[in-house]
Amino acid sequence: MTAGDSGRVFVITGDIPAMWLRDSSAQLWPLLPFMAASAQARELVQGVLRSQFAFICHDPYANAFNDGPTGAAYHPGDLDSDPHLWERKYEIDSLAFPVDLAHRTWHLIGHVIRPSEFFTPTLHEAILAIVRTWRLEQRHDASAYRFVRAGMPPTETLARDGRGTPVAHTGMTWQGFRPSDDACTYGYNIPAQLFAARALRQIADLAVLGFSDSALAAEAQHLRLEILDGVARHGLYEGAELSPGRVTDGRIHGEPGAHLVYEVDGLGGALFMDDANLPSLLGLPLLGDLRVSDPIYQNTRRRVLSTANPHFVSGPAAAGVGSPHTPPGHVWPIALAVQGLTTTDQAEKRRLLHLLIDTDGGTGWMHESFDAGDPSTFTREWFSWANMMFCELALDAAGLL
Repeated sequence: MTAGDSGRVFVITGDIPAMWLRDSSAQLWPLLPFMAASAQARELVQGVLRSQFAFICHDPYANAFNDGPTGAAYHPGDLDSDPHLWERKYEIDSLAFPVDLAHRTWHLIGHVIRPSEFFTPTLHEAILAIVRTWRLEQRHDASAYRFVRAGMPPTETLARDGRGTPVAHTGMTWQGFRPSDDACTYGYNIPAQLFAARALRQIADLAVLGFSDSALAAEAQHLRLEILDGVARHGLYEGAELSPGRVTDGRIHGEPGAHLVYEVDGLGGALFMDDANLPSLLGLPLLGDLRVSDPIYQNTRRRVLSTANPHFVSGPAAAGVGSPHTPPGHVWPIALAVQGLTTTDQAEKRRLLHLLIDTDGGTGWMHESFDAGDPSTFTREWFSWANMMFCELALDAAGLL
């Protein structure tokens, strides 16, 4: 972490010298319960939020930023050459994570800080930009966003000259890339849609509380319901068959056997899988406003944690959700932590916590992924988000969340 101008804090993701909007939010989760009692924790979280919302104002389509206009980039040949950007892969969750962090922060420490410290013009501008972007991307063909990474695998670029695969207008909002930073197969990622719906509810709350902006609050709520309706009509399946649901009182309801799929295009294309990165189907109670007890979630969870999910991995050392982003046969510690955070079984939480300890490859750290047969084989020696998710599960297992 680096303290900068105007009270901003820059947080690298670990062994990559850039700040992801998604990662930098989740990296702070274990600090949140202690903010009310710790001025240092409050200042740190608020400093990260200042950076995040300044970045969103600069470019709401970017997922990762440099600490200033350094010109550093993951791939120097990308279509966009903004020196502030490490990468410009458009992911809905990159906008939703800072909103969620801000909303949680205000409700935890709003009684001990001055509102003017928190509800800044930059925050207002950023949440306006988020709503505008998600509204525009309901009709992606009208968007100017393109992403081209020449000479790279299909997961690293978008089809149709950077526009992505075709989608229908459904009420949902398009994205080019998954939380793993891999390209979407279909442009409506269901976990991201549900996270956006949650963030829009939070934006409406912040707009009224901090800015008396009833117009923004109304627009956010309206867009939220359109997205939820799109998920209900296109994202619910029973096995391989579409099983449209309905939205009542802001919640999705479906047939008794209905489960969510991972991605759809509104044209009949649907993909059932789950990816270890958040937001995920497994993690919907954390970020998608679905209760753990919701029948749709329980149906979905059972499929995610089974061979119905092509990225569920089982080996001598561990079983859990992996990702097409990493080698076959690898389990992600983040997914194991999410599995623990979304169960009500205390013994299962402790089992998963000990499993994470036992599969650190002898390093004392979590990693991006590890081989389910040999945890000493892993990807990314330093992946801060995974370490923080271990901490979050430890706090939960100890009854401190």
